Amino acid sequence: MMADQLPPPEGDVLLRVTGDIDHPNVGDELHLDREMLLSLPQGVIETSTPWTEGVGRFEGPLLSALLEVAGTQSEHVRIQALNEYESEVPVSDFHDHGVILALERDGEPIAVRDLGPMFVLYPFDERPELLNETVRHRSVWHVGSIHVP
Repeated sequence: MMADQLPPPEGDVLLRVTGDIDHPNVGDELHLDREMLLSLPQGVIETSTPWTEGVGRFEGPLLSALLEVAGTQSEHVRIQALNEYESEVPVSDFHDHGVILALERDGEPIAVRDLGPMFVLYPFDERPELLNETVRHRSVWHVGSIHVP
């Protein structure tokens, strides 16, 4: 998918990327629907989390690929939840740990009542050192937007 050719989304907008981006598709923002998010390079993380029971197979776009499509050089982003909680996250995390924006758990879309429609997920079982307070605060759920300062 060529970033500078992304059309406006046809479905419901799940994610807005705002701020210093080179490839907007609606005004000066990048709007993505579910199909567009699923068309990005995907990652799979099998892990337990502090917020879910048991080990799940989580799938969704790699956050590094999402930022590449948006066209940003920033060293950090602010990820905001639908309830306006937000966390600043270093972009290096996305590259260093293969962080995904989880859209599905065990093959099913993640419901809003279960941290969805998407949440920032680190590979906690593979990298137990990530299970710390700092990274837990970066693991935003109910994600609605990403702002690039």
